[in-house]
Amino acid sequence: MGCENQTVPLYFVLLGIPYPPELHGPLCFFFVCIYLLTLLSNLLVLCAVVFEPQLHKPMYWFLCHMSILDIAISTVVVPKVIAGFWEGGGIISFGGCVLQLFFYHFVGCTECFIFNVMAYDRFLAICRPLHYGTIMNLKSCLGLALGTWVGGCLHSAMETALIFRLPYGQENEVSYIFCDIPPLLKLACADTSLNKMVTLIDVGVVALTCVFLMLTSYVYIVSAVLRIDSADGRRRAFSTCTSHVIVVMICYVPLFFTYFRPGVQDPLGGVVAVFYTTVTPFLNPVIYTMRNKEMRAAILRLKGRKALWVLNSR
Repeated sequence: MGCENQTVPLYFVLLGIPYPPELHGPLCFFFVCIYLLTLLSNLLVLCAVVFEPQLHKPMYWFLCHMSILDIAISTVVVPKVIAGFWEGGGIISFGGCVLQLFFYHFVGCTECFIFNVMAYDRFLAICRPLHYGTIMNLKSCLGLALGTWVGGCLHSAMETALIFRLPYGQENEVSYIFCDIPPLLKLACADTSLNKMVTLIDVGVVALTCVFLMLTSYVYIVSAVLRIDSADGRRRAFSTCTSHVIVVMICYVPLFFTYFRPGVQDPLGGVVAVFYTTVTPFLNPVIYTMRNKEMRAAILRLKGRKALWVLNSR
């Protein structure tokens, strides 16, 4: 393990996932394209919500936060992966590794909390429609959004401090595309049982609590929707929740696979990490746009407004 000389390593080598040399170019092209598409799709959602008065609602306010988080989590990981392709190997400084792990867990945990807030918003809209406007006012929306960011920051700060209090030796090859808890624990020159237990409890409590609260919200939502007499009304009510459920599943399946499964350092774990940090941030805005009539209409109006501006500027 190279633990004879316990010093702070100057840098870590991000091995990523193994691939044959002939795939170097296509993989680099894939990561560049998916990153640009992630930025464009999420920025399009942000612009649609900001410039379209019809979308100035709590649900879309929280969707803006999710788009910001998707841009952030992709930016934390993907540019370093692309740089690794160009440089012939992913080198990250010790300080850069600390920051990458902190921001990855900060953004990831905050997004989990945002999912819960969005589920609560749908619960109020469907189950308490008469009180929705009173409860989900501007002050409540700001407070809920701020709470998710503060909660994510506290969670990440604790996890980061626990990981980097450990001594490290000469071994500095991280078997992931980014600095994360499981591969870094593998490199530590000390007993990591406490870290593993705290990570399991902390991540587990956060994830399971979020899942439980969302399931509770949707039990009430389904019960309320089934009591709607009109079939069209039931369809419209369910359609407002379907996108959220799909995005939550895309988020939580990789999370549970990574942190609650033995042998998380195997190559398959690296593939899951690629999906969660690279593909999921791109899929989230696409799913919300494709399945939401208001979003589709707003984006079409936004495109029409841009086309009109181009014509007037000529």
